[in-house]
Amino acid sequence: MLLGLLFTLYGDGDQGERLKLDDGRELRRLNALHKREYFSIFGVFELFRAVYGTREKQKIEWAPLDAQLSLPESKFSYLLQDWDQELAVNEPYAKVNDVIRKIFGLKQSVNSLERTNRKMSESAEAYWEQLPAPSIEEEGALMVVQADGKGVVIRSESDAGKPAQSKPLKSTEKQESKEKNGKKKMALVGAAYTIDPYVRTPQAILDALFRKPRPAKKASTETRPKPVAKHVRASLSRDAQGTMEPSYKEIYDWLRREVALRDPDSTKPLICVMDGQAKLWDELDLHFPGVELIQILDIIHVTSYVWDAAHLFHDKGSSQAAGFAKKRILRLLKGEVDGVVRGLRWMSTHEGLSEKQEESLEKVCGYFENNRHRMAYDEYLAKGYPIASGVIEGACRNIIVDRMEHSGMRWIVNGAHSMLQLRCVKLSDKWDDFMQFRFRRECERLYPGYAANEETFVNVA
Repeated sequence: MLLGLLFTLYGDGDQGERLKLDDGRELRRLNALHKREYFSIFGVFELFRAVYGTREKQKIEWAPLDAQLSLPESKFSYLLQDWDQELAVNEPYAKVNDVIRKIFGLKQSVNSLERTNRKMSESAEAYWEQLPAPSIEEEGALMVVQADGKGVVIRSESDAGKPAQSKPLKSTEKQESKEKNGKKKMALVGAAYTIDPYVRTPQAILDALFRKPRPAKKASTETRPKPVAKHVRASLSRDAQGTMEPSYKEIYDWLRREVALRDPDSTKPLICVMDGQAKLWDELDLHFPGVELIQILDIIHVTSYVWDAAHLFHDKGSSQAAGFAKKRILRLLKGEVDGVVRGLRWMSTHEGLSEKQEESLEKVCGYFENNRHRMAYDEYLAKGYPIASGVIEGACRNIIVDRMEHSGMRWIVNGAHSMLQLRCVKLSDKWDDFMQFRFRRECERLYPGYAANEETFVNVA
C-alpha cells in the first residue's frame, strides 16, 4: 500500500505538451497515458504515465516518471533483480522462483530469470575494468596468477528448444559417455591474488602430502598466510570456428590487467602456478611478453605422475608403492628432477617392464623433462612461494561444479557464459558493489540528462 501511495504521489510525470531534452531535441506529449508493468517485491503495479516522442506510434523518447523513479529497463525492480540473481548464482532458476514465490507471493517465469541473468552479465566486463586496486596496506608481498580449464555440459543443437534442466541421468556411465561424445565445452577459469611468503622445507611438504600430523604446539602457533583480494573470472566464449581463443584472450588479458593494477611498479615477484597443460603455458607467454614470470608446475599434478610410475612397479595400495612414491616426491621437492628421471629410465630397462608399461613410464619422464624449468621446488620453498594450484582448482570446483553440474543440468553456451560471469563476481566477494555499479550505469544510459544532475538515485523496491 505504501509503495502504491508513492507511485500515486509521483503522478503520471506530465511536464506539459512539449519539452526539450538536454541534447536540444524538442518532443511533444503523446496523446494517451502509456501503461508500464512494474514487478516489485511488494507485488505487481501498473503505472500509467505521460510519455514524449516525435509523433504517435513512434518510439517513446522520454518518460519523465521513469527518470524520476530511476526505473530499470526491464519490468523487474532492481532490488528484485538483485535478490533473484544472487540466489540464481547458487541455485537452479526453478528453485529461485519457488523461494521468491514462497516469501513474497510473486510468480516469475524461469525464462524471465534467465533473460535477466544474461542482461546483467553484460555489465561484468565493464565492472572489472573500472575496479580499483586493493589498498597497498592490505596486499601481500607476492603476486600470483593462475588459470585452468573445466568442462561444462552443453546441450546439443537438437535439444535447443528443451528446458535447460532435464531429468537426471540414470548412471555415471551414461554421463561419461555423453561427455566423451562432445557434450562438454571447456570453460577457462582464471584467478589473481596476492599473498605473503610462507617458507617451508621439502620434508614439511612431504609430510603434508602424506598427512603426517604436525606437533600440537607447532600447529597452534603457526599462522599460514591467506590469499588477499582473490578475484576469479571464467569464460566460455568461442569464435566462429568454435575455438577457445576468445576465452584465452578474455581471461589472460584480464590477468595482465590485474597484475598491472595491483603491482604497477613490478616490485612484487610475479608467480604463476598451473598444471602441465601446454596450451595454458603457451598462452601465458603470448599474453605476458617480456614480463619476468616465475613459472611453477603444480606439485599435486607432479605427485600424480609419481604415483603412476609407482604403480608400474608395485601393486596399488601396497606399502612398497607408497615408499617408492615418497622417496621420489621428496627428491623432486629437493630439486633433483634429472636424477629422478635417470633413475626411472634405469628401472625401465632393468625391471622387465612390458612395452605398454615402458610407454607409460616414458610419459612420466617426458612430463618431468618438459617441465623441469618449472620444478625448482627447493628454491621456491626457500623463498616462500606457493607450489600448488589449490586456489584455481578450488575456483573451478566452486564456479563450475557447484552450480553448473547439478543433477541432469545442461546449458546452452550463451546461458552458461552469462552464469559464469555473475558467479565469478559473487565468489570474488563483489556482488553488492557490482549491483550498485550496474544500477548507476543503466540509469546513466537510460536517463543521461537527469542522472547527470542527481547526486543520488531513487531505487524503489
